[in-house]
Parts: sequence; C-alpha cells; structure tokens
Amino acid sequence: MRLRGTACAAAGLLLALATGCTGGAEDGAPATSPAPARTTGESPRATPAPTPSPADPVSLPALMQREHTGSELRLGDVLDRNSAYTRYAVTYEANGLTISGIMNIPEGKGPFPALVLAHGYIDPDVYYSGQGMPREQDRLARAGHVVLHTDYRNHARSDKDPDNDVNLRLGYTEDVIGAALALRNSGRPEIDGDRIGLFGRSMGGGVVYNTLVVAPGLFDAAVAYAPVSARPQENIDHFQRPDGDPLVAEIEEKHGTPEEDPTFWRGVSPLTYADRVSEPLLIQHGTADDTCPLAWSREAAAAFGDAGKDVELRTVPGEGHTFGPRWAAEMDVTEAFFARHLR
Repeated sequence: MRLRGTACAAAGLLLALATGCTGGAEDGAPATSPAPARTTGESPRATPAPTPSPADPVSLPALMQREHTGSELRLGDVLDRNSAYTRYAVTYEANGLTISGIMNIPEGKGPFPALVLAHGYIDPDVYYSGQGMPREQDRLARAGHVVLHTDYRNHARSDKDPDNDVNLRLGYTEDVIGAALALRNSGRPEIDGDRIGLFGRSMGGGVVYNTLVVAPGLFDAAVAYAPVSARPQENIDHFQRPDGDPLVAEIEEKHGTPEEDPTFWRGVSPLTYADRVSEPLLIQHGTADDTCPLAWSREAAAAFGDAGKDVELRTVPGEGHTFGPRWAAEMDVTEAFFARHLR
C-alpha cells in the first residue's frame, strides 16, 4: 500500500547528533495513536480519519497531522556513468524546502523499483552531497533499483532549517517522505512509482522508524541497518552528553528533561506509535557494534513485534557498526527482502 500525490502524511525524526544517533520512546503507549494519514491524490488508499486534536509542534503526532508534499525532482549534472547505471546530482522539493542528493538510474529498460536511502550522521560542516552508504548506493543500483540518496536539510546544497537541531532534527524524516513523493510524482519513465522502498543506516535507521509510524503506507518495505535507539534520551545520553555538547542544554531548556516532561519525550518516540506501522521491516545489527548497541534494536524489534507488525531482526555475529566481512552476505539478504516486497 502506498500513498499517492500530495500526501497527508508526516515525518518525524529522532535527534541524531554526535556520531549520529537519537531516537526515543517511553515504556507505555497512549491509549489511542493518532489516526493514520490519508491521501489527497486521485486514488486514495486509506480511509479518511477525523481530524486529531492539536499536538505539540515538535512531536510525531504533529508531523502525522501535517500535509506533506514532495515534487519537482530535477536531474542535474552527470557525476558518473558506468555500464550499470548513471549517477546524477539531483534536487527535489519537500515541504517548501529544496533538498539535494544523488540518484543512480540503472541502464536498460525501466521502469525500475526505487529506493530512498537515509544516511547516518555526518557533521553537516564536512558533509558533501551523496556522502554516506556509498557501497549500498552502488550495489543497489547494479541490482536494478533507482537509488535516491537524500542529503537532508542543512546538508550539501539543501536549504537551511535553523531550528532543526534543537527540535530533535525531526525535519530529516520530512525530507525522506518528500523524497518518496517526489519519486512518485516525477513522471519519469525510469521510475516505477508503485514500487518504493526505504533503507536507512545508523541515524537513518531512526528515520526509518519514524517514517513508518508517521506515514504508514508510504513505502512498500523498509530496512534499518545498525539503527540508533528508539529512545531519543538514550541517544543524547550515549553520544552527546559525555562529550559536553552544548546542544543538550538547549534541547532540555526548550523541551524539558524526560523527568520534567515525560509526555513530550513519549511524543517523539516511534515506539509510542508502533501500532501504526503497515510495512514489513527488516532490522540488521552486528553483535560487535560498539556505536549503536544491539540492545537498542532488540527493544525496537520487540516493540513492533508486540504490536503485531511484520518485523525481523537479523543479528550478525562479530560485525561492528559498518559491517565488514559479512557486508556482502547481508546485502544479499537486503536485496532479497526488497525483491519480495517491491513486486
């Protein structure tokens, strides 16, 4: 199932600072999650729901209530061309911002299924367009996918969002939702708008979680690779607080600590809204990951599973955060997963 046209869907993103991790959840879920978003395009796939009550503007429910747009996918310079695919610099529009990225388009007769790639944390001051997941970009294009790797706002040539950091970088998932809608609305013959998957690693794994709860039905399937915690406060404590990141004080001054305002922190947790997920989810995590602990993925998989969702956690013996010897084998699994669900 997928949303079409201008989506009444939303994007929530966990904070991802330091080495690229933030997520968030509280133990309990609310009695009623905000209703799944509906489409406003020509072929709605979801039942219109009553308008939910106003939510904290920095929260997943607020992003669920927002009408999101993605359009104007533009191919720029050719960055590389080989026998398997052509690599382009691209831009697209997402909720009024111009977002840059790269796109690999396979050679041959399309249309091809598409994948949106959500990279892990890289300091925006040193980030360059398309950085992150280079092995995955190449391999997935060679396997016959259009690959759109988003730079996110505040990165490379993308527009700026000065409040994004203190607001837990929720805008990154808006950028991912916009990428999917821009692919679908592009009108390009190479792109099959009825087959779109999502693949994120580290911080991008948190983007995956939030996208699934905020915009159920937008993608056909999703993979989270060595993802961050689904609890934003855990990521702050793990990555930022030990380094004395001054942003921690700004966040807590604006939003309070989890002890001071547990309602806020529940509202930025994807696990709080696990019942909204509709897509199959594959989580891959190495047992020797000393950046994002495996326990985080175990907790997330258990929460989605307890909510009755189609989730699989693959633990990879001996692999660290970026995977090494078993990377190719795990990509075989990833490709097979997308092949099953992007038909």
